[in-house]
Amino acid sequence: MRLTRRHLIGGLLIVLLLLALTSLGLGPVPISPARVLAGLWGTGDREAVLILREVRLPRLLLALAIGAGLGAAGAALQALLRNPLADPGLTGVSATAALGAVLVFYLGAGSGYALALPLGGLAGALLGTLCLLGLAHRGASSFSLILAGVALGSLASAASSLVLSLVDNPYAAYEIVFWLMGSLADRSLTHAALAVPFTLAGVALLWRAAPALDTLALGEDIAASLGTDLPRLRTLVVAGAALAVGPGVAVAGLIGFVGLLVPHALRPMVGHQPSVLVPLSALGGAALTLLADLVCRLLPAGGEPKLGVITALVGAPFLLVLLWRVRDSGL
Repeated sequence: MRLTRRHLIGGLLIVLLLLALTSLGLGPVPISPARVLAGLWGTGDREAVLILREVRLPRLLLALAIGAGLGAAGAALQALLRNPLADPGLTGVSATAALGAVLVFYLGAGSGYALALPLGGLAGALLGTLCLLGLAHRGASSFSLILAGVALGSLASAASSLVLSLVDNPYAAYEIVFWLMGSLADRSLTHAALAVPFTLAGVALLWRAAPALDTLALGEDIAASLGTDLPRLRTLVVAGAALAVGPGVAVAGLIGFVGLLVPHALRPMVGHQPSVLVPLSALGGAALTLLADLVCRLLPAGGEPKLGVITALVGAPFLLVLLWRVRDSGL
């Protein structure tokens, strides 16, 4: 029996609520759900309020926003390209955001100003977004936009590798590599304030574009004959995906596979409708990212593993299973 959209949304919201309460209560100092709720309202004891506002709430907000952006971007790009293997990284904005942060590391600006790193990453993300939007406004096809995104991402990755090779201090190079692995540890409400508004704006653009993506499943010619403005649709999806993904990379590093895994897991349940899949993938991506972050915190205390490593350990086997099933189906 196929689950209805209402059932799926309700189930995902319940899962998110339970994961959020667990995330806020979990840590070296356990906080009960009652103390969590009181602390969020500012009426709890001082210790709980301090821990929640300074440590756990920023981490929760970033996990929800970054996961939602990755999930929605993956679903929208797969619908735009009609390719189930499309990933948010195809826009190249993740790589340009990483390059911006790497340059801040290399120039040493991060040591004098705590927000220099995320601001550099955000500047890189916005620059990549502007490059893609410039192409979109020129009427480039979906294939051309993604090809440009791949080229942009490859160039930014090569530049990041060049910067790493020029770093004299090996400890600084290690710090850059560890940051690129992705993590939500030691983030503040200021980091959340930098990333969350842009990410949510990107998700909103993708949600707005989702109904038109339903017609695109019939082919570009048929979609155009039904009144779909294809250049506008491409611009919305590319801009939305860039905004939904880039700011998260700017503050948390690279977190992969969420945008690929979540739409695939939810697609069979909604009849392959992008108008339903995009918002559901946002909820599913938020849940998966939050769950992966909880796994990072629950593993033995020899050093917290990076969030990007955990999502890759989950996503890579999923991709292999997907490829195995495609092979067995004869496609």
